[in-house]
Amino acid sequence: EVTVDYRHGLPVITLMLPTRNERCRFTVKPVVTTVGEFLRDVQREDKGIERAEVFATDGSKISDTTLMEVLLMNDFKLVINNTAYSVSPPVKDKLSSEHATEMEDIKSLVHRLFVALHLEDHQIKKERELLQKLDHLKEELLPLEQMKARIMDSADAKTSRLLWVGLALMSTQGGALAWLTWWVYSWDIMEPVTYFITYGSAMAFYAYFVLTKQDYIYPHAKDRQFLHYFYRKSKKQHFNVEQYNKLKDDLAEAEESLRRLRQPLRLRLPIQEIRDKD
Repeated sequence: EVTVDYRHGLPVITLMLPTRNERCRFTVKPVVTTVGEFLRDVQREDKGIERAEVFATDGSKISDTTLMEVLLMNDFKLVINNTAYSVSPPVKDKLSSEHATEMEDIKSLVHRLFVALHLEDHQIKKERELLQKLDHLKEELLPLEQMKARIMDSADAKTSRLLWVGLALMSTQGGALAWLTWWVYSWDIMEPVTYFITYGSAMAFYAYFVLTKQDYIYPHAKDRQFLHYFYRKSKKQHFNVEQYNKLKDDLAEAEESLRRLRQPLRLRLPIQEIRDKD
């Protein structure tokens, strides 16, 4: 059987080790020890234990992150290999309000000491991980950035050529209308022609609005044509735009995490030191 009793204010769990066939006592620090740590201690004591789990009385599994202090408040089942033990922890006497307050203060002090001792190491470890992630993302982005720059140069050149071709066509059209008006025909004949050309241009602009749901504004039209060339060129060059955007988002997220990690308040720097750094 598995028994629980209190000695010097700490719970002592006594159980039978299946391989060694002897009883062993485990002193638990309920405030800081978790269920997972207790089970790992049991398995380290007896290498023949392949399975060690804790279940509530209703059959639900207790998480390994649960504190032993919470577990010992109610009855539970301890499963070792294929054997289940019903454990009934003794009921502790209720603490007085002053003693309970004192215990809470001690817990808070222990927590602050733990944070003070391990915060710097945690921040250094986290910063190292973020820097490694940034280096990895930049290495992946470097060839994509180079390919993107080449594609953008090509798309920009094609867009510029298209704009110059449009200007040349408009100039040719104006010269042709002037030649037909003054040297071939008269204005009486050319006036209906220019009217229908103007009306056809208005229809073309209206069709652009129907298809794109945007007004025909020259900068917007230029950007739209640039994107058209960019995506068509990307498909030919096998440039994965979605992968590139995802890497850029991951890079921005990592840089933001690193910036927040390096904030002076997180590093607990004095105000004077913060001002000097600023």
